[in-house]
Amino acid sequence: MPPLQEINALSEEFEMKTPQEIIRWAVDAFSPLVAMSSSFQTQSMPLLHMISRIKSDLPIFFIDTGYHFWETLEFREQIAMQWNLNVIDLYRDTRWIAFVRQRLRTLPLEDPTLCCFLHKVKPVQEALKSMKAWITGIRRDQTAARAKAKLLELQPDGLLKVNPLLNWTRTDVKRYAEEHHLPVHPLFEKGYRSIGCAPCTIAIGADEDDRAGRWAGRGKVECGLHTDMFKKKDIGEVKQEFRIEVQEEKSAGV
Repeated sequence: MPPLQEINALSEEFEMKTPQEIIRWAVDAFSPLVAMSSSFQTQSMPLLHMISRIKSDLPIFFIDTGYHFWETLEFREQIAMQWNLNVIDLYRDTRWIAFVRQRLRTLPLEDPTLCCFLHKVKPVQEALKSMKAWITGIRRDQTAARAKAKLLELQPDGLLKVNPLLNWTRTDVKRYAEEHHLPVHPLFEKGYRSIGCAPCTIAIGADEDDRAGRWAGRGKVECGLHTDMFKKKDIGEVKQEFRIEVQEEKSAGV
């Protein structure tokens, strides 16, 4: 891994590069220890399309939380087959099965932060342990936290986070999708412009922010993958943020 000073210099330099150039750099520098994560919603299509043309066998992590819309699962299968993508499904740690089953219907509503930590943050942390670089599709125009992100971000554990679309706007995504005739998530036209898990996603109006339908009314805008929560590997470091009391991971679940 390049030293932090070099990474920061590259990040500044990449502000003038295209997403494709940044992806190629990451692939050349870190393959085979580089992976991407994707939610397979409409806004994910440009980055997935670029990957399909640059390195279609790149590992693409899809977090199967068990709470997805059926349409999302079907769309993921469709795109993976059409573009010959190397999609790897991630699941929650089996040690939490009993804990989640007891609260299967209520957990996303009672404690969405804990739900996201168990179903999204922890599985991605585990999957990335063997990787040196992680490609994401976040953009600065999506949330206040993402507005402060850099194109290259070195994590405390040495993993390099690469955000090729960081400078893109909603308009850029739409333009690329139209130019390349990219497929659209089946729920997009029904008002679901940012799609996560079914219990935490609602349709929104045309004049609302794209992410207004995520965790609406719950004071939450991020799942934790792109916040400081992702840097915390032990549940003991974050359990003060949960509404439901939980045990340490080693003794939870079965």
